[in-house]
Amino acid sequence: MNRTLKYALLTLLWLLVAGYVIWASAAARRNRQERKVARLEIEVVDSTSQGHLVSAEMVRRWISSSRIPTVGTAVDEVDLTAIERLIARNGFVDEAVAYIDYDAVLHIEISQRKPLLRLLTDGLNLYATADGHVFGAPRASSLYVPVVTGSYRLPFPGDYSGEVRAHIDSRLAEIDRRIEELEHEKYPYYRREIENDRDIAALRRMRIKRQWWRGESSEAFDKRVVELREKKAELRRLYRYRSRVYRERVEQIAARQQAERAAQKKLEKSYEDFMKLLTFVKIVEEDDFWRSEVVQIAARTTPSGALEVELVPRSGRFTILFGRLDDAEAKFDKLMRFYRSGLSAIGWDEYRTIDVRYRNQVVCKK
Repeated sequence: MNRTLKYALLTLLWLLVAGYVIWASAAARRNRQERKVARLEIEVVDSTSQGHLVSAEMVRRWISSSRIPTVGTAVDEVDLTAIERLIARNGFVDEAVAYIDYDAVLHIEISQRKPLLRLLTDGLNLYATADGHVFGAPRASSLYVPVVTGSYRLPFPGDYSGEVRAHIDSRLAEIDRRIEELEHEKYPYYRREIENDRDIAALRRMRIKRQWWRGESSEAFDKRVVELREKKAELRRLYRYRSRVYRERVEQIAARQQAERAAQKKLEKSYEDFMKLLTFVKIVEEDDFWRSEVVQIAARTTPSGALEVELVPRSGRFTILFGRLDDAEAKFDKLMRFYRSGLSAIGWDEYRTIDVRYRNQVVCKK
């Protein structure tokens, strides 16, 4: 076989392969256009014994209300991305994946978020995950997690859904912008201060000389000196007044900036307390005894803005004043020792409150 014939056969073979690929693609496209979605299957892949936040019936209602075409629609016309976005916009959905298999079945796989606790504080009803994601509790949700009640002021709006850190960062950025805008408000006063300083310097240089060449008398010269002194005194008062006004305006703006920085610190502290609350609940949940013993967690914001909690135990009729959440594990150890060596001997109904807020001591009140 000569070289020309060999190349011709190879070229013909590649043309046949390319033609087959094009034909197969067109046939597959026609097949998909002709096929219609036969049915819809929804799976919540991580439902646990704790309960669920989202169900297949709930998702079917969302899709029905959205009027996104599904069953009976041509496979190529189903907007899978729109379905995923529709489901994922609910804060309690972690991820939604939609796809159509070779049997024209539309599959939707959903993973729900895993709340650590439920917040029923200050009239709100929210779930929070261990990593600080919050979302409104869906209606008829049946998830068994610790409940935090009380007058605790959260570091985010009640209708917020998402990462708390993202909200805090957004607020901090807003405050930074306000501080920068306030800094720009100082610039006109800085310029006026510079101009006023120049006027003061010019005032100090103001002098008069006796006009000998015009035959100016001593009386006339003395009169001009008095007039100059009066003029300089008047201007000096004016320039001092201006200087004081400009300085006061700058200080007022600086005070507003300081207030904004204080708000930033307060916001960061509020976020730290919120994360400490999540860590506190994790400590309770990871300990078999305290998970069973702690019936209710009541959180409140003190007048100083700090977070404190009280615990309602299963044993006895007392309330545990836990206080701030610093050194939580040490406080639980101290409380456990008191349970074993104190209450077991004195009696579980002897006290009304047990206070573990103070270092190295337990204070009880009847």
